[in-house]
Amino acid sequence: MVATAATSAFLPVAPLPPDSNSKSSSSKLGSSNLDTSGIKPKSGSSRGLKVKTNAQAPPKMINGSSVGYSSTKEGLKSGEETSSSPQRTFINQLPDWSMLLAAITTMFLAAEKQWMMLDWKTKRPDVLGDPFGLGRMVQDGFVFRQNFSIRSYEIGADRTASIDTLMNHLQETALNHVKSAGLWGDGFGATPEMCKKNLIWVVTRMQVLVDRYPTWGDVVQVDTWVSSSGKNGMRRDWLFRDCRTGEILTRASSVWVMMNKDTRRLSKMPDEVRAEIGPYFVDTPPVIAEDGRKLQKLDDNSAEHIRTGLTPRWNDLDVNQHVNNVKYIGWILESAPQSILETHELSGMTLEYRRECGKNNVISSLTSVSGASVGGLQDSGNVECQHLLRLEDGSEVVRGRTEWRPKHAKNFGMLDQAPVEST
Repeated sequence: MVATAATSAFLPVAPLPPDSNSKSSSSKLGSSNLDTSGIKPKSGSSRGLKVKTNAQAPPKMINGSSVGYSSTKEGLKSGEETSSSPQRTFINQLPDWSMLLAAITTMFLAAEKQWMMLDWKTKRPDVLGDPFGLGRMVQDGFVFRQNFSIRSYEIGADRTASIDTLMNHLQETALNHVKSAGLWGDGFGATPEMCKKNLIWVVTRMQVLVDRYPTWGDVVQVDTWVSSSGKNGMRRDWLFRDCRTGEILTRASSVWVMMNKDTRRLSKMPDEVRAEIGPYFVDTPPVIAEDGRKLQKLDDNSAEHIRTGLTPRWNDLDVNQHVNNVKYIGWILESAPQSILETHELSGMTLEYRRECGKNNVISSLTSVSGASVGGLQDSGNVECQHLLRLEDGSEVVRGRTEWRPKHAKNFGMLDQAPVEST
């Protein structure tokens, strides 16, 4: 009776017909031949207890609608085995909707990210082209290209990048060009063969033309390449562009020779070094036509403005233990008239480096403003200055000439001489 009651609680059981052998039936229900559920295992006879299943599964919610179902079985023979697992139907084989929804959401988010990146690339190709500012080789490996973002600490009182900032970017791209080409030795920009012979690079001439200074937040693209200069020299050119507009901002050209690091004397270019760097030379004219005008030598009588007692700080020295060439520009401007610095901006510069400066040297800066400026610069509002940096003993370190234009003036020249990559 206990087993029957338990079964009736879940599966309504039809009442048994009266049987004259009820006692014997009772004895069979209580025999040890029954399984633990109170139902006799299946035997060869077809006689047994027939059970009609009227139980209904709880309704299942699909897409907000209630779906019910009933068993397709009309009954079970008492001799059949029962299983604890639910019957396999169409409903319980449907996918997990929460997992499907999560997968669809993930796909939409990934697609949205791709569209955002595509839109960003359209608006800021400069950033994605070189996102970390590491640079890359272009034009079949002859030109090195690197992007720079103008930082807040790189601008001056005019809220534009200083000439020192531009010169530092020149030097940075030159060194990264050597590294990207696989020619980096132990020295500062020296090739492996130069390191073996204890040679370093020194600049002898630098010419810069600035059409427009970038401002804070601008991203500039700097291209640089090298060419042969005479038998023992190398010419390096640079081109600055605004990444957003492609406008050329600055052009620069320089000549470099080799110096023995121990004797501090200039050296010829060894054949081994020429074999290293020769394959990277580009046969093109300078990005700036060389200014053939001779730089004047100033003295205490010809110079109108003199600043003495300039000494290099420890941070002014590079790894070759001499003053970095960018520092010389700051010393030149130390003696420039304040009235020019306030009303004009540097538009052009030509420098000749005549000897190096060490940490124990004391420098004097001399400047002369041209009275009858060559080419009518003064008549058009422009100004030209002559400069000299010298040691205490009178030895010349740098001769220079600078050209200045009124601030905010536009001065664009012919800019079609550089090997520009087609887009």
